[in-house]
Amino acid sequence: MPIIATAAWSIPKAVAHRFPEEGTVLSRYAAVFRGVEINSTFYRHHRPSTYARWAGSVPDDFRFAVKIPREITHGRRLRDIGAPFQHFIGEISPLGEKTGPLLCQLPPSLAFHAGEAERAFAAMRQAHAGPLAVEVRHRSWASEPALTLLRRYALDRVLASPAPVWQADDFSEPPRYVRLHGTPQMYYSSYGDEEIAAFARLLADDGWCVFDNTASGAAGENALAMLELCGQG
Repeated sequence: MPIIATAAWSIPKAVAHRFPEEGTVLSRYAAVFRGVEINSTFYRHHRPSTYARWAGSVPDDFRFAVKIPREITHGRRLRDIGAPFQHFIGEISPLGEKTGPLLCQLPPSLAFHAGEAERAFAAMRQAHAGPLAVEVRHRSWASEPALTLLRRYALDRVLASPAPVWQADDFSEPPRYVRLHGTPQMYYSSYGDEEIAAFARLLADDGWCVFDNTASGAAGENALAMLELCGQG
């Protein structure tokens, strides 16, 4: 059964009645959804005690997808990432079995370079054996050498909307990580019922669908709509 989630766990006022009234925002969110994508890790570090508190406030079957810090993806641009990536893995370790996929979102200007990419992915795999999803935004990643490398290190390609590189037709198997940013206005636009249903049909049984159109509060409404379509609402 796919995990349907939003980026962060805010609860828009328009759908607040769909969640329990009592508890922290995270615990209320986790009473409805089975997972969430932590985006704040992209911008700043959190104490291990923070991750432990988050993990302790959700059900046992709840999962946290975690975005890899921008120091690794945008600052270092995948170069010499072994030490900072290992540090990141240590920081999030209190999530324990509630750790979901790690999300590696690359900058639009980062073209595929076989040597640098392989060294980076090897370092990631040396430190972390769990699911890793890569969201690329430069067309050079559509090449066969890039796809071969991703397969070699068992990295899942992210199907994004809007889709700068990989379209839905480029996936021979159901995508395991879908990120819906909103279109035509990224982070704001809501998806219609037909669009939500189309993405729901694409999902792998063990996949994730994350609504990132949070700026307008649309993410919560769209994710709830998909939950109902998938029989989870």
